[in-house]
Amino acid sequence: MQLLYLERRRSERSSRPLCLILLEGINIPDCVIRDTVFQRILELLPSSVRETDIIGWYKQNNTLAIIFSDLKSADNTVVDNLCVRASNSVALALTSELLKCIRVSVHVFPTSNNDGVGVADLTFYPDLALQSQNHKTAQVVKRIIDIVGSVLLLCLLAPVFVLIALVIKLDSKGPAIFRQLRVGQKGQLFNFLKFRSMYVNNNAAIHKEYVTKFISHGQPSNDTNAVYKITNDPRVTNVGRVLRKTSLDELPQLWNVLCGKMSLVGPRPPLPYELKCYALWHHRRILEVKPGITGLWQVTGRSRTTFDQMVRLDVRYVQQWSIWLDFKILFQTPRAVLRGEGAF
Repeated sequence: MQLLYLERRRSERSSRPLCLILLEGINIPDCVIRDTVFQRILELLPSSVRETDIIGWYKQNNTLAIIFSDLKSADNTVVDNLCVRASNSVALALTSELLKCIRVSVHVFPTSNNDGVGVADLTFYPDLALQSQNHKTAQVVKRIIDIVGSVLLLCLLAPVFVLIALVIKLDSKGPAIFRQLRVGQKGQLFNFLKFRSMYVNNNAAIHKEYVTKFISHGQPSNDTNAVYKITNDPRVTNVGRVLRKTSLDELPQLWNVLCGKMSLVGPRPPLPYELKCYALWHHRRILEVKPGITGLWQVTGRSRTTFDQMVRLDVRYVQQWSIWLDFKILFQTPRAVLRGEGAF
């Protein structure tokens, strides 16, 4: 597990793919035969891999792993070749009857798909399950805080919701609530709610181009004061500018929190087209914790940071997460909102 974690992190930094082949024992009749089966496989596998490749247990005495790291390419031809080499070693080691007891699965990191988004292949993240188990009690407490906090705020702010909705409807045509697909924990898509702050049927290409340049190059131009959000977005309504400046447009996300798709505190959920521009190490901000309404980035730098700095703040939150840290961020959020720095 530790070696897989290190190789995954190395792949994130180098952007060179790795291939993980798992040999899982299924329906093996007894422990003696199981030990014999895996011993035979272990004797022959080294001859079919490079010296730098890693062979070890993925699940002790049940699933063997072969890590082919630092690959130049992970296209179908390369992956198929690696799979054939591993399968041939297994076939030489076992009888045809025992061969049926070994399930071979192939996993490539980073996972590629046509949309560039989707649920992450958690096979590469066995450490997440261990972290989740270690923080099980704290996560239950966090969920209770999310439920109680979102219910209380939804009830207390109900008149504000109605007032904002009326003002939005009077200012411009369209629904008061804006729904948008965002990427949540472990790459799962969900419907993200906000008060509408833009004109309907606007051109999303403006934001897509801006954010793509910002993420890919750190900032969209040579302007050292460039921020994550467009400062003079022509798509934003007059009321929308006020809502964004005061962060009131974010209030409907309390419903996302109540439904369990978000938390009160966590990294902001990206748009699918933003995720396509991410470097591999950027993905850590969406894998380990639920996205939040507020977070370390919002109370520290908000939009007045480079994208890499924002991700580092989110990763720091993930690494140092505790209930106490959540409370600190929640207490600092009103001051950040009142200052209005980086809000556009």
